[in-house]
Amino acid sequence: MTVFCGIDWAERHHDVALVDEAGTLLAKTRITDDAAGYHKLLALLAAHGDSPDDPIPVAIETSHGLLVAILRTRSRRVFAINPLAAARYRDRHGVSRKKSDPGDALVLANILRTDMHAHRPLPADSELAQAITVLARAQQDAVWTRQQVANQVRSLLCEYYPAALLAFQGKQGGLTRADARVILALAPTPAKAAKLTLAQLRGALKRSGRLRGCDTEAERLRDVFRAEYAHQLPGVEDAFGHQLLALLKQLDATCEAADDLAEAVQPPFTSTPTARSCSASQAWGPCSAPACSQSWATTGHGSPTPGR
Repeated sequence: MTVFCGIDWAERHHDVALVDEAGTLLAKTRITDDAAGYHKLLALLAAHGDSPDDPIPVAIETSHGLLVAILRTRSRRVFAINPLAAARYRDRHGVSRKKSDPGDALVLANILRTDMHAHRPLPADSELAQAITVLARAQQDAVWTRQQVANQVRSLLCEYYPAALLAFQGKQGGLTRADARVILALAPTPAKAAKLTLAQLRGALKRSGRLRGCDTEAERLRDVFRAEYAHQLPGVEDAFGHQLLALLKQLDATCEAADDLAEAVQPPFTSTPTARSCSASQAWGPCSAPACSQSWATTGHGSPTPGR
């Protein structure tokens, strides 16, 4: 008898349904998201014919988490079904579109029963490949968060500080640059920026890590900050300055997180067959982990080599 398992995933508990090839419901239960719940699930699967040689395939609406990690420890095929796709299948089983966790587990099991060929199981990645997936996704999320905060800073500067936008927006990295963040923290208002001396600007540039061209850049920034612009009232400008300082703290944290994760993904990525072949290619040159690891962040598997 062929058996299919569907699991409706949640944060604290999961609903499980097992069906046979005819669609008959064989078992349903709810398990907790802990070791006891995982043992209960594995025992239920074993009671319905699950074995190392013939594991029961599982459909679930996520590709992450400890439950998925437990299910992927052996040769079991685990299918991560997109929740939008599962919602379309739900219409087959009832006219009501109301969500039901036990019902959704049954829907997921029936997706495998009727349309397993149309869905792709999670790849049998090695521990190294799974670790790279975690780091690459985390780094991608950090980059997105950094850009969201930078967009908030830019919107705020449009309200009262056009000189800052003119000073940094045309440069690579824009407001996320270290020198932009250091100088804006030193002079969070146009009035304070206009009073900055060349020595103060040079010092800020050096603190940001800039090594060359500090004199030229300091002169450029001084000219930008001392040009004529429209101004808010002094009290309003100071209020915007306090808001900018708060946002800069968030931007500093997100920039540091993105940089740390980009560095963390480098060692495991460079040990993969894909990275070694990239680095060995004279046409491509050295492989950059933060750039190349995006395939893991989006698909979860970047190397076509079996048994990575």
